[in-house]
Amino acid sequence: MRKWYFCLAFLCFSIQNGNASLPEVTLRDVNGKEVAVASLAHQGKPVILSFFATWCKPCMRELEAIDELYPEWKEETGVEIYIVSIDQAQDTHKVKPLIDGQGWEFNVLLDPNGSLKRAMSVQNIPHLFVLDSKGKTVYTHAGYTDGDETEIRTYLH
Repeated sequence: MRKWYFCLAFLCFSIQNGNASLPEVTLRDVNGKEVAVASLAHQGKPVILSFFATWCKPCMRELEAIDELYPEWKEETGVEIYIVSIDQAQDTHKVKPLIDGQGWEFNVLLDPNGSLKRAMSVQNIPHLFVLDSKGKTVYTHAGYTDGDETEIRTYLH
């Protein structure tokens, strides 16, 4: 089987049979554990990957809205949510208290150098990706307007 690689600007996804997969980038979670991002999409369940920053008001509104729907989505589809902080290294200490204070059950990754952000061509935040249970990117959305989260459910399969 042929494997094709396409690169556009900073976006490099491995394309096989028309499916985009997550880039080979390793980040740390808020507890300091290394996480291979590419492995997130190969767990047999849908994945939401959302880029945010602690200072981004639309990001906070989007995450609050998703948090309200997450228990229902998780029960129905098994979806896992990974939120990726793009806060600079000197501000990453603000991320865990924010998440804990909100009571969010999301998996939290830190991208202080912007390596995943660049690899996925994220220009503006919030920026959200939905991957199906086979790891194929089926939806992407930048920015947030109240109600945008309702569209996400249709892509969780």
